[in-house]
Amino acid sequence: MAIAPAELSDPVVGALVAAVNAHDKDAFLKLLTADATMSDDGSERDLHHWIDREIFDSGGHMDVQSESDDGHALVVDYRNDTWGGMRTLWRFTLAPGGDRISRFETGQA
Repeated sequence: MAIAPAELSDPVVGALVAAVNAHDKDAFLKLLTADATMSDDGSERDLHHWIDREIFDSGGHMDVQSESDDGHALVVDYRNDTWGGMRTLWRFTLAPGGDRISRFETGQA
């Protein structure tokens, strides 16, 4: 059974999951630092190009199955219109102060 975004341990991570599922790119970007970075399957990616292609232009959706590391690591059943569904691992690094995400890493779980 999926964990609702509002029930995740870290409210910033929960808000990011909610933004993905609502297809709200503006809300998603407001949760990131201006210099946020990301990787996919261990390869550094251009964050803006990646989120457009993998999330917002392809109907991305996250069903969180479990969390660890105080809510900063999620196992997610992720799906989009390009790749279909797959189990993925997401790790989030929060900026000092904990109100924004400075980095996330994703890949197949």
